[in-house]
Amino acid sequence: MERKVYIDNQPLEEALKLYLDSGELRVEADSIDIGDAFDRVTMEPIYAKRSSPHYHASAMDGIAVRCEATFGATERRPITLREGEDFVYVNTGNPLPDAMDSVIMIEDVDDIGYGEIRIMAPSYPWQHVRPVGEDIVKGEMILPSKHRIRALDMGALISGGLTRIKVYPRVTVGVLPTGSEIRKYTESIEKGSLVDSNSKMFEGMILDNNGIPTLYDPVADDWDLLKAAIQKGAKNNQILVINAGSSAGSKDYTVDLIRQLGEVIVHGIAIKPGKPTILGRIGQSWVIGIPGYPVSAYFAFESFVKPLMERLTGYQSKAENLEAILSQRVMSSLKHEERVRVTLGYVNGRCIATPLSRGAGNTMSLVKADGVLTIPRHLEGIEGGSQVTIGLLKKRETIQKRLLLIGSHDLILDVLADQLPIASGHVGSMGGLLTLRKGECHLAPIHLLDPETGTYNTSYVKKYFPQKEMLLITGIKRLQGLMVQAGNPKRIQGFEDLSKENIIFINRQKGSGTRQLLDYQLKAKEIPSEQIQGYQREMNTHMALAAVVQSGGADVGLGTYSAAKAMDLDFIPVGYESYEFLLEASFIDDVRVQELIKILKSERFANILTDIGGYELDKPGTIRKVGE
Repeated sequence: MERKVYIDNQPLEEALKLYLDSGELRVEADSIDIGDAFDRVTMEPIYAKRSSPHYHASAMDGIAVRCEATFGATERRPITLREGEDFVYVNTGNPLPDAMDSVIMIEDVDDIGYGEIRIMAPSYPWQHVRPVGEDIVKGEMILPSKHRIRALDMGALISGGLTRIKVYPRVTVGVLPTGSEIRKYTESIEKGSLVDSNSKMFEGMILDNNGIPTLYDPVADDWDLLKAAIQKGAKNNQILVINAGSSAGSKDYTVDLIRQLGEVIVHGIAIKPGKPTILGRIGQSWVIGIPGYPVSAYFAFESFVKPLMERLTGYQSKAENLEAILSQRVMSSLKHEERVRVTLGYVNGRCIATPLSRGAGNTMSLVKADGVLTIPRHLEGIEGGSQVTIGLLKKRETIQKRLLLIGSHDLILDVLADQLPIASGHVGSMGGLLTLRKGECHLAPIHLLDPETGTYNTSYVKKYFPQKEMLLITGIKRLQGLMVQAGNPKRIQGFEDLSKENIIFINRQKGSGTRQLLDYQLKAKEIPSEQIQGYQREMNTHMALAAVVQSGGADVGLGTYSAAKAMDLDFIPVGYESYEFLLEASFIDDVRVQELIKILKSERFANILTDIGGYELDKPGTIRKVGE
């Protein structure tokens, strides 16, 4: 029966089963010295070859006695014992002498000299004695099969008399980056080139899954060069990961080369990101073509390479999940199973999941993510407030300790995160205010300009929290202005220039305080937003906006001086604004909030902001009730 070699949108579970069933997964055991057993996976149950202890051993420093010789001893009528006849001195771990059946601690012995001692209390049979097999009994199972040997297991194996054991062999995995634009991370990067960051990520994942990685140099998009490299990689590795070239571009040769050299089992998986993944075989090697975008690469590896390695190495990791409340609506395609990165935090006993950026090339979304929300196929999305299951990427204990800040983005959040366990979500000031109203964060960083009064934050808090006692913690005053490219080539002077035909603008997202400041200025100057090219194009952080301007993707954007300085941009000041932290009054005594206030008031914090530039410190950490 001819195998179907191209499946456009194969469901993940079906694709994985089809792939694992396509070849033999027989594994030969490695017999290794017990000294090399750490982190290996047991091929079979391991049974003790001797008991531990293998003799009756003293559990204390003291004297070994026959307990019957001590009967009747009291403080009023102590019993005298003679060394060599009635007792023998022993140390912890010493064998219990023949004919002795008990140990008295040295602290309970009164040495009266001349080889004699007195005791004030009797001992009982096997007092302070470790009998044979107290820890391990010969013949009992120490470890089951398919167990990854931990440091604490090593002592038990050695105590149980093991000298050699059978383990799963480590699987060899080759990583072959492709693309004429790809450069090794050790090489200089010119415009138009991309650094190979995925290979080192794969290397760590391979080591973490008990494999032996081999990283190959990047290969250009040349049919013959790629063919030779794939042949070599497949010959020398049980698994070959080919990174990039898996899609349908004019120079995406991977699928055709795998088909020519072996067979393609599946091409095209119903997952997002990671759809163009290729599952194939060349000879005895399992060959997997993985998309080049970092997030796609990570999830494709997790979905296909990791399960394959687990079959070959015997070790199956146990994913930890937790239930959480989704803080906002997440849309999805009906055609794909989608993986959404989220940050997590506990508020009033509930775990809150806040979605991060979903771009396939957004590496930092993986770094910042605490977990992954999987949206099944045939769902258009999940509503905010829904209970969802999150696959954890970080430890639950770490997440539970955090202060959860949802709202406006600023560089000071990174400064705070370096000194205090926090998680932050950048949804804009209005998004943070509404999240706090739902009880789904601890604090909301906000800078909301009232267009009627020209003041910040207070009127919005009164409007959205009319029945609650709310507090604002003074953060900083930060300088906002127009970011332009170095040298200001378009000679932009102010907001009036934004509507010129040759000016491309980049905006912050709706609900952000910076967006409100822009709209306030445009209204005051009677500039229609429809006349500004790029007004609808949005970025979620000041740094992302600055990067677009620096790279030439836009001529100008409204943002903070600190972000402009970080990206070496010119800056046209507009004015300082109040960036504050909003919270419910009942939460002010939380130790994490108190630590946040302490940091805001610290000299270290002040020095860091001075070095960054663009901030004014006006009694940071001051607490004020809204309305006072």
